[in-house]
Amino acid sequence: MILTGCVAFARHVGPTRVEAELLPQCWEQINHKYPERRLLVAESCGALAPYLPKEIRSSLVLSMLQQMLMEDKADLVREAVIKSLGIIMGYIDDPDKYQQGFELLLSALGDPSERVVSATHQVFLPAYAAWTTELGNLQSHLILTLLNKIEKLLREGEHGLDEHKLHMYLSALQSLIPSLFALVLQNAPFSSKAKLHGEVPQIEVTRFPRPMSPLQDVSTIIGSREQLAVLLQLYDYQLEQEGTTGWESLLWVVNQLLPQLIEIVGKINVTSTACVHEFSRFFWRLCRTFGKIFTNTKVKPQFQEILRLSEENIDSSAGNGVLTKATVPIYATGVLTCYIQEEDRKLLVGFLEDVMTLLSLSHAPLDSLKASFVELGANPAYHELLLTVLWYGVVHTSALVRCTAARMFELLVKGVNETLVAQRVVPALITLSSDPEISVRIATIPAFGTIMETVIQRELLERVKMQLASFLEDPQYQDQHSLHTEIIKTFGRVGPNAEPRFRDEFVIPHLHKLALVNNLQIVDSKRLDIATHLFEAYSALSCCFISEDLMVNHFLPGLRCLRTDMEHLSPEHEVILSSMIKECEQKVENKTVQEPQGSMSIAASLVSEDTKTKFLNKMGQLTTSGAMLANVFQRKK
Repeated sequence: MILTGCVAFARHVGPTRVEAELLPQCWEQINHKYPERRLLVAESCGALAPYLPKEIRSSLVLSMLQQMLMEDKADLVREAVIKSLGIIMGYIDDPDKYQQGFELLLSALGDPSERVVSATHQVFLPAYAAWTTELGNLQSHLILTLLNKIEKLLREGEHGLDEHKLHMYLSALQSLIPSLFALVLQNAPFSSKAKLHGEVPQIEVTRFPRPMSPLQDVSTIIGSREQLAVLLQLYDYQLEQEGTTGWESLLWVVNQLLPQLIEIVGKINVTSTACVHEFSRFFWRLCRTFGKIFTNTKVKPQFQEILRLSEENIDSSAGNGVLTKATVPIYATGVLTCYIQEEDRKLLVGFLEDVMTLLSLSHAPLDSLKASFVELGANPAYHELLLTVLWYGVVHTSALVRCTAARMFELLVKGVNETLVAQRVVPALITLSSDPEISVRIATIPAFGTIMETVIQRELLERVKMQLASFLEDPQYQDQHSLHTEIIKTFGRVGPNAEPRFRDEFVIPHLHKLALVNNLQIVDSKRLDIATHLFEAYSALSCCFISEDLMVNHFLPGLRCLRTDMEHLSPEHEVILSSMIKECEQKVENKTVQEPQGSMSIAASLVSEDTKTKFLNKMGQLTTSGAMLANVFQRKK
């Protein structure tokens, strides 16, 4: 109501009196103790903007908003400041204020409050982009500066990337895609011919990604949906028939923006899921906005040129190094998923199969393939497609490729529904687990373990258990050191989360057997290797509930065998094992007194005061005296 009154007054009396009579009222309350007053000031700066002298708009009002953005503690007030800045940007025509606007934009994007950042994307950024376009700075300054900031971050981020800042710049670039596309359309060779007459073509509902706000809608930027429809028709025709000659704004996207983006993508860490996801979304929006013809004729060829996928490149590390980079998952998940006709899906499947083959045959790290699977696997629509790719690996002639397929199944198990696990995953793993090559059989173990951790179906669990049992009990695997280490590692990883019966009847008794056998190992290096993995597995399982019976018959004897190994090979481990054993023995002795029925967790043994002391001493984390430690656990009186 107050704002409506102020606007009515401003309309009536004109700019000079608004400046003399209304603005001082705002100015005085900029630091008012009540946020509601400050909120009113922030909103009135925008509401009164059209009725103020223009030099006041770009000096005093802009300064007031800048001060409030930097200093106000209330998120609501800063959010209102951003919306008013958006309005002010629509009225400022002094190019000297462009840089100040850019700095305000950066601090708004970096604001700690989600509300403020969201308002920046929805209101301030599109308004600033419109002014930037008017000044001819969108490509030459705004987008380029953001790109350079990303490159600088990646250069400095050798030892740790500031992912928050990367997100800030990249999301700003993503919000500028509609403005960039509008600029390309408006500066096209055909823009003068784009006249509305007769039947207006329809724009497909899914033609553009959903905008974050109406101000980021391409039709809003162009002026109307009808005008956009006419331009789109001419755009597609031009790209197909006549090409890009003389089309400066589009040539800039093709020859400067895309190569720079692709170069940046090659520098980001492929194991950073967040970065891969962000860039993948960015390329997806860019390709969807610029359309299918542009994606097929301008974007894909640039990636393909870099990712030369051919068998000749297997030995030449130069041609192949890029396959281990983030370029692979970002191309697969950001460009090849933009359109989902049959031929698009085929291209994606073929690409992933080629990457899997080439990485395997050249013994390269699999991180880029894993990143593609993780990003695509998050969407159930791609599960079938990924299983098709893996089946190609299962039946491949090279054992190296079959090994990779076996390892990749582990990534899929967690996201895929149980029906698919039963119908497609387990049969493929069973096929691989009887492979002629032992390395392929060993590679299936982590995936079998993950199934044990995630699946509920009895029948499935039994099949997996039988398979793991055959690995452990079949005489042919007796001396398979790498098979045993893989199984122990898997037990340690999945044991704590697996079904209790599987843990009690299978994992713990088998760890005991493996520990017994390891006592007889004559090669010290192998013995220490297995002992170290067993130590990790026992430490992980010590947090679970273990029944007295199991404790006496398997858990404790296993720990004692392990202690025998460590006495010879690693005294520092032996100290910790001795106190773990003591703890378990004590618990079994106290069992009848403390808890006649039910199972008992090793973690629960920390209840008694003396055990607490021993436990903490054992971990070697605290070197204080027992008396002081006892005080740590005393309740504050």
